Amino acid sequence: MTFDAAVARLDEAFRRALPGPAAHDRMAPIPRREWPTGHNPARIRDAAALLLMFPAAEAAKPSPLAKTATPKPPLPTLRAAHIVLTVRADTLRRHSGQVSLPGGVVEPGETFEQAAIREAREEVALRDEVRVRGALTPLDIPVSGFRLHPIVATLDARPVLAAIDGEVARILEVAVDDLIDPSHLIHSSRERDGIPVQVPAFRVSDHEIWGATAMVLAEFLALLGWSGSFPR
Repeated sequence: MTFDAAVARLDEAFRRALPGPAAHDRMAPIPRREWPTGHNPARIRDAAALLLMFPAAEAAKPSPLAKTATPKPPLPTLRAAHIVLTVRADTLRRHSGQVSLPGGVVEPGETFEQAAIREAREEVALRDEVRVRGALTPLDIPVSGFRLHPIVATLDARPVLAAIDGEVARILEVAVDDLIDPSHLIHSSRERDGIPVQVPAFRVSDHEIWGATAMVLAEFLALLGWSGSFPR
């Protein structure tokens, strides 16, 4: 998917009602973790994350039906849509080694947009001025006590990023086409508190993207027309 096509779809989608939990459920672990009995909603902390999309040069792929006997001119280079993800450091107490969006706690006086952009500046050295396209549906994360507010933004050129925060081990630039490719959707079995859990995930760039990050991406991709169908 080209960057320009993805931007057009996002802008149109943000003018309509968001799919919200229906999209989250496509990539939610089964059973899904819930808030504990007696939990006080007033204790939920707000966090914000930046889902940054940008164009990166990528050669157009030939049709699988194309004949190869006759030499063909080089295929054009596309401005393919990519997003920024991070791999969390192995030294962290929570979610170590997992793939996530740049983000963190909303500080007093900040909007969700301001917090998401600040966290991206602190974690991946984002220096460019981004264009905010809209906010996705907030997602509760009971294991850490947060309510995550994902902010979608774009840049018209590929950013120069660097892992400058001790929480980030590596930066991933993931093509949207890789996320919507059904062959990159998997189910894995994990264990939580002694209970078997079935976990849907995206497998891209030698990493599995699951949990809250996958659920946020599910809604983002739904805005681009993704159906969330797993291969049979």
